[in-house]
Amino acid sequence: LGLLECCARCLIGAPFASLVATGLCFFGVALFCGCGHEALTGTEQLIETYFSKNYQDYEYLIDVIHVFQYFIYGTSSFFFLYGALLLAEGFYTTGAVRQIFGDYRTTICGKGLSATVTGGPKGRGARGPQRAHSLQRVCQCLGKWLGHPDKFVGITYVLSIIWLLVFACSAVPVYIYFNTWTTCQSIANPSKTSASIGTLCADARMYGVLPWNAFPGKVCGSNLLSICKTSEFQMTFHLFIAAFVGAAATLVSLLTFMIAATYNFAVLKLMGRGTKF
Repeated sequence: LGLLECCARCLIGAPFASLVATGLCFFGVALFCGCGHEALTGTEQLIETYFSKNYQDYEYLIDVIHVFQYFIYGTSSFFFLYGALLLAEGFYTTGAVRQIFGDYRTTICGKGLSATVTGGPKGRGARGPQRAHSLQRVCQCLGKWLGHPDKFVGITYVLSIIWLLVFACSAVPVYIYFNTWTTCQSIANPSKTSASIGTLCADARMYGVLPWNAFPGKVCGSNLLSICKTSEFQMTFHLFIAAFVGAAATLVSLLTFMIAATYNFAVLKLMGRGTKF
């Protein structure tokens, strides 16, 4: 076979859904972790500068922020490895499904990707046992572990539920900053509100960020407007929005992975062909 023809046949078995989901997963996790880490750092600086003069008031908050930052480090590492593993599983099971339907010819690429999952030929010909191609052997060894899409469906389902909670939590700081920004817009345009400018405040204590005995705990009127105009506030607000978008992209990628793996598992289970589950 020519190089182009071999590549074309290999692409027939490519799991395009898993490829898209992997790219979306890596993009979403990178956006969530990178922007979330910097946004938490910016929040810590804003609290220290404008909302509390006593370190003991926000000491617990700093500990929580550091815990979340360590969680971000672990999340980025885990999803990088798990995303690569799901992509390998997608290649493996998609090749097996395409071989069942006759769309994936048993070239070196096809045999290497689906021999274990589909229970393909063992390499015996007219002259007796033949030495398996090195690429095929590697893929067969991986297949003993990757040939269980049902387990990946279960793990990905649990991760999707957990990440749904992370997605919901990432919306909380966006909500807080949006409320603060809306208050600043009302202060900047007093004709659009009936309240006095001095009564328009952003109170960090009402969101549980600071204890109720923190001083001052809130910023009102023109002082709040000056904070909203700072680059630190604007940057932190946009970073939290980006982290929220990254969490949403990661959730969509997990759902895509789960749908693709469920389809492949259902086909392999129903069609048989010597599958080992």
